[in-house]
Amino acid sequence: MKECSKSVARRLADSRFVRKYFKGDGIDIGGAPDPLVLYSEFFPLISSVRTWDLEDGDAQFMSGVGDDTFDFVFSSHCIEHLNDPMEGLKNWMRVTKPGGYVIFALPEEDLYEQGIFPSSFNRDHKNTFTISKASSWSARSINVLDMLRALGPDAAVEKVELLDETYRYGLPRYDQTMTPVGESGIEVIIRKRSKAEVDAGARIRDAAQPSREVKLHLNQYRDDQKTLRAANPTNPPFRNDQDI
Repeated sequence: MKECSKSVARRLADSRFVRKYFKGDGIDIGGAPDPLVLYSEFFPLISSVRTWDLEDGDAQFMSGVGDDTFDFVFSSHCIEHLNDPMEGLKNWMRVTKPGGYVIFALPEEDLYEQGIFPSSFNRDHKNTFTISKASSWSARSINVLDMLRALGPDAAVEKVELLDETYRYGLPRYDQTMTPVGESGIEVIIRKRSKAEVDAGARIRDAAQPSREVKLHLNQYRDDQKTLRAANPTNPPFRNDQDI
């Protein structure tokens, strides 16, 4: 299936994966035999990626992994194999540092299972998943949005996307993930809020001050500043050139 491999080109086209999601030290949960580390050179801000699979422990509990350990947690099509995916997701959040990201993909029930459960394409799937439905044909259906709400205030949900860009709705019932391009899933990205951010009820911006050049361009050009000073002599936008 090679779901991680199939996603690389798509993720490279999204600058957020390159500059902030895949950054620092990460863990790839359920990564074998198609781990993210094989593609780490495409994401130059990655310092390291540990591949965590069956021999390392149960992905539902992440036993032995301390709280706030990794800058990012990545998982491609693992959560559907957990007996309790909600507990698994809570532990994935637990091992993520404040300010870090949890990035995971999972199958979408109408694109993958296509009306039959237990899955005729993968018997090890414990549940089916949908972004949000009032009702489902599956007795084991889980709404992803309900899962995310249950994570509480630490979870800042930045993305929930149906991965059907290469899905062909006109084909008869068939496992399209067996093709080199077919994705039949949902991608979720969560940022773990810091305690200060949760307490403030707002995102805390970085403390680093921008350079003089950045300040200048954020407040338009010098000629514009002179015009504003002339129009507002008692309350200029900057007191002097050093303020720019």
